Amino acid sequence: MRLLIALLLLVVPQGPLFLADPPHKCDSCDEWNKPREPFKIFGNTYFVGTDGLSSILIAGDNGLILLDGGLEQSAPLIDANIRKLGFRTQDVRLIVNSHGHYDHAGGIAALQRASRAGVAASPSGASALQRGENTEDDPQYGFGRDANGFPPVENVQVLRDNQVLSVGNIEITANFTPGHTPGSTAWTWKSCEGLKCLDMVYADSLTAVSAPGFKYTDSPDRVNAFRRSISRMAELPCDIVISTHPSATNLDAKIKKRAEMKGADPDPFVDHGCKALAATAMKGLEARIAEEKK
Repeated sequence: MRLLIALLLLVVPQGPLFLADPPHKCDSCDEWNKPREPFKIFGNTYFVGTDGLSSILIAGDNGLILLDGGLEQSAPLIDANIRKLGFRTQDVRLIVNSHGHYDHAGGIAALQRASRAGVAASPSGASALQRGENTEDDPQYGFGRDANGFPPVENVQVLRDNQVLSVGNIEITANFTPGHTPGSTAWTWKSCEGLKCLDMVYADSLTAVSAPGFKYTDSPDRVNAFRRSISRMAELPCDIVISTHPSATNLDAKIKKRAEMKGADPDPFVDHGCKALAATAMKGLEARIAEEKK
């Protein structure tokens, strides 16, 4: 009997059972969802996402905050990464979202079930989370529910712009940046190591991506709001920035350089990169507008 128990402990995964939703199917899903080892970004801030989809964990004295949940099939990887760092998904008290698309919100329902955490988003973002689908005014709504759908999320707190959310000694601020979606939100907070505190930014997507037939230029107000969002990103207090798709802020290059430097200063992650991210985004938006006007 003891031998049988020992064998079972070897073959049965340890830790609480994680109940994931069926995987999302898309052309990029397998590539985005490749596993990535979790790591400390700075202070109490950690990367727990996948190779192509960011998820950020902030650890405090009274629980954890999780930013984004990736795809449906990302949720078990995020759960495993949280546990690899020595934390527990059950201790996540708050989950916030950048925007309500399947590649950043698809795993939130499962992560909420596992943690019983509260979920919060902008008004449009909350609507998308509760629907389990893009809102009708989303540039990508035209792809249809079969492509856009994800598990609905229950009991989503609706936020106002600049609202501060707290879990113990952690405070994060919602910065609305509509454009990529009407509900896009960048998140900011401070992370400390000893007496050194840095301004952290989780930047939402700033790309003008849409379903066929959609035109940003059909609504001057939408274009102006998108430009203001990009300008706002450039103006945020920003020592370290991580984007929803980590490639947009050169995560792999920073990880490699940090390893080569073996902890020496300057830390490649501290690049005050919001202005550069915004400049690239503004070029992309203006190019899209010029193309639509042809």
